[in-house]
Amino acid sequence: MRLDKYLADMQIGSRKEVKGYIKKGLVQVNGAIIKQDKFQVNPGEDTILYQGVKILYQKYFYYMLNKPAGVISATTDKQQKTVIDLLQPADFRPDLFPVGRLDKDTEGFVLLSNDGELAHELLSPKKHVEKEYFAEVAGVMTKEDVIAFAKGLTLDQGEKALPGKLQILKVDEVNKTSEISLVISEGKFHQVKRMVQAVGKKVTYLRRDRIGAVWLDPALKLGTYRPLTEKEIIALSKS
Repeated sequence: MRLDKYLADMQIGSRKEVKGYIKKGLVQVNGAIIKQDKFQVNPGEDTILYQGVKILYQKYFYYMLNKPAGVISATTDKQQKTVIDLLQPADFRPDLFPVGRLDKDTEGFVLLSNDGELAHELLSPKKHVEKEYFAEVAGVMTKEDVIAFAKGLTLDQGEKALPGKLQILKVDEVNKTSEISLVISEGKFHQVKRMVQAVGKKVTYLRRDRIGAVWLDPALKLGTYRPLTEKEIIALSKS
């Protein structure tokens, strides 16, 4: 890899800026000052210093974000706050994107990454990667609903939803409300809300707690994020 690309990828500066840094003698490779921007380096093998600070190369980045309501799952928007806007300046990269989408009013686990191959694997309809949600519902969910979800529901507009694993966590018979957990393996538009609507109830609060084998970190407050651990990255890649 060219030295200027290495440094630009690690956001030391733009490609033009790092060329200038290299020519000024601010960059060392394996202890030697290098002033040629085309100089070839081996990420992971060579030691690259910029102004005396070691610059480690990382190709892919993975962040677990606890999305608050009111934020959209997009990279840019002129009017609304996006999940990318929640990143600190030091973590922002122009190639990061949300892997999949959560509705604007839905909270919970959003994966931010620049790994297109992993994103494709997680989002592919053929892979049936599980996502788990917690929901508060207006209406009393029943054992009959559990059976209906397990068989697969016909949604509004005649769409067929794949079977989902519905668990009733709590029922308030007085106020006619319920709390549920739902595991689905596809991502139709407003799917959880539409599945609940198909059995005559309404979702009033929704949060995604799990993608594949990785759970939302309970220590993450709304609007905050952290890098995935190596164990979590491996678990996602095997989902």
